[in-house]
Amino acid sequence: IRRKMIDRHLTILANITVAVAVACAVYVGSFYLIRLFYPVSLHHLDGYIGAMLFVIPGFPFITSGLDISKLDMRSGLERMAYAIMIIATAVGWVMALILNLHPQNFEKLGLTPLVLTLLRLVASFCGVFGFSIMFNSRIPMATVAGISGAIANTLRLSLVDWSNVPPAVAAFIGAFVAGMLASIIRRKTGFPRIAITVPSIVIMVPGLYMYRAMFNLGLTSLNAGALWMVQALMIVIFLPLGLIASRILMDKDWRHAG
Repeated sequence: IRRKMIDRHLTILANITVAVAVACAVYVGSFYLIRLFYPVSLHHLDGYIGAMLFVIPGFPFITSGLDISKLDMRSGLERMAYAIMIIATAVGWVMALILNLHPQNFEKLGLTPLVLTLLRLVASFCGVFGFSIMFNSRIPMATVAGISGAIANTLRLSLVDWSNVPPAVAAFIGAFVAGMLASIIRRKTGFPRIAITVPSIVIMVPGLYMYRAMFNLGLTSLNAGALWMVQALMIVIFLPLGLIASRILMDKDWRHAG
């Protein structure tokens, strides 16, 4: 629906509002339809958050940081303002009120570390591959991006879960690894570095944190909203820093200014 609205040149806020509303409504409708035949726990209603995370502006967030690092302030600030505008629409919060949804912490999966890691690799590959296709990449390029992103994102999640590494630092390490892999892949295949790094990093953008921040702020729960907002902001800042660090090491043009 969002794609069709964009093709008809409808304004960005309108297509985001409609797309998020439809995503939430379809998720909730499908959930209760399944529940007629199988006793699914109501706790799984929280999955509606994942259904609408496709609107999180990961590409503008990441590229704005890269632009600012090159002192291209106009482009960087414009992209950052665009991303903030999308987040500030708060359509997900409104839909949660309409559908009487109350996001909570997701249930523990109860999987062994090995199984969880393997599933994360598969899920991360699918996510990055999908983002790459949305950016109009060819299948071979999307596949390579998926493999790179699966390694980097699984490493990030593992650091958060099984070590004392803060999420922002884990995001930096994941982005750094994605950037290093993209530079190596570029030398071997000739694929553009940006076509590998951006899909790999977009999946790391903390859409869940951003949504929970807006949800709590909308309910005037300022302490919880500010906490989620700061956590999201820290990760968003450290993701492009990881890419920048890898570019400085692997690209001589980035080591010098002017």
